[in-house]
Amino acid sequence: METPPIASIGALVGEPARALMLDALMDGRALTASELADRAGITRQTASAHLARLTDGGLLSLERQGRHRYFRLGGEEVAAVLESLMLLGERRSSAALARPRSPERCARSCYDHLAGRLGVALLDSLDGQGHIETCGTRLLLSPSGEKLFAQLDIDWRSLQHRRRSFARLCLDWSERRHHLAGALGAALLAHFLENRWLVRSGETRALMPTDRGRRGFGEYFEISV
Repeated sequence: METPPIASIGALVGEPARALMLDALMDGRALTASELADRAGITRQTASAHLARLTDGGLLSLERQGRHRYFRLGGEEVAAVLESLMLLGERRSSAALARPRSPERCARSCYDHLAGRLGVALLDSLDGQGHIETCGTRLLLSPSGEKLFAQLDIDWRSLQHRRRSFARLCLDWSERRHHLAGALGAALLAHFLENRWLVRSGETRALMPTDRGRRGFGEYFEISV
């Protein structure tokens, strides 16, 4: 009997050190092998072996800059699978109820888009104000949404011509509701970071709102942060 492909992926993700390294890359940034070894609490040599398996398995991509090697997730679809697995793991974890106010639950990066309570609230705002429309499984900008993104200086037209999906739903592992992903979600998070509405919190995926961000979320999205 032929083994289903999910078995090989499960074996890659299921090893604790590899799971820690994948989790460290869920904020969309690229890290070196040394940095990932530190995150996983293993030696550089052991990390190199794990990273080679993850890269060969298509879960990671490798970028070389001079003498340095940087690893990042293999793409948006890899991040989506990992987020879904985190949701399943969270449902089975008795410790989950003890972390209702953790910073990552309030706001965090999910690959390259916004997640957590703030990410869910953002999607609710866009939907509630009629800025997005559902067309089958796709999300589209309404005329008012096009105007909103123009006000934010986000070129939504160019996003429609990229190879990735323009806008899609991503199930949030902590909120168990959807937040906004795709090129549109990525552009929003990039805007929030570049304009310092949100700032990263150390080496975690947590994002912290600034005073400027609180004003911006209130003015443009009617969200009280």
